[in-house]
Amino acid sequence: MAGIDANLAWLVLCFFLVATLYSSVGFGGGSSYLAILTLFLPNFLEIKQTALLCNLVVVSGGTYLFLKEGYFDLKRFLPLTLSSVPAAFLGATVGLSQEVFFFLLGLVLALSGLLLLAQYAQKPTPETGEQKNPSWYLNLLLGGATGFLAGLVGIGGGILLAPLLHLLKWGSARSIAALASFFILVNSVSGLLGMVTSGKFQANFTLLAPLLLAVLVGGQLGTRLSLYTFQPHVIKGLTGVFVLYIGVKLVIDYL
Repeated sequence: MAGIDANLAWLVLCFFLVATLYSSVGFGGGSSYLAILTLFLPNFLEIKQTALLCNLVVVSGGTYLFLKEGYFDLKRFLPLTLSSVPAAFLGATVGLSQEVFFFLLGLVLALSGLLLLAQYAQKPTPETGEQKNPSWYLNLLLGGATGFLAGLVGIGGGILLAPLLHLLKWGSARSIAALASFFILVNSVSGLLGMVTSGKFQANFTLLAPLLLAVLVGGQLGTRLSLYTFQPHVIKGLTGVFVLYIGVKLVIDYL
């Protein structure tokens, strides 16, 4: 019992820190939740759903705060989410073995890390700088592809989409963070619904309750830091290194 309590305490602390850091750049933290949970849980379906639920809690609060501060532009967000929601639902219903799941997760995390590092090397778009609006076709393609991968491996997809949009100069850092938060929100809901309808949802509320509380507090703290205190460019670079490392390690372990 003492070992379980100690593990839970470490998980709560790690999830709080991840939620704080990731929410400060508009992410839910799903990629790192997945990586951390692989060290403690043997059931990959439980790992996947726990990460999605924690994502949902973090970005729900973040989306509200971005909306309150005027960074929410539904007209620009809509094309990306129209295709991502059904794609995330479909991805979540795909049956994968544990080995294939972790291998695909590693590939997705490695790709996310590379994109974040590419974004880090790029000069940030000023809040008042020129913004581009990709075509509807490109938005639908980006949203659909990202949503499917998100549903497949149990992340919200923002960590894939956001650096792509930065590279395309889609908008300012805060507008993309607001989109990423909303994108993760709707895709996490869609992915969870896909797991429920396909019979893959397995809840462990003894574990979930403290983790959800930890990410709720961390998510609120991180979003407020992003809005009122600091620029998150360096955090994205550090996140890119961490996610790339975890992704490559998973690929090597499950190749």
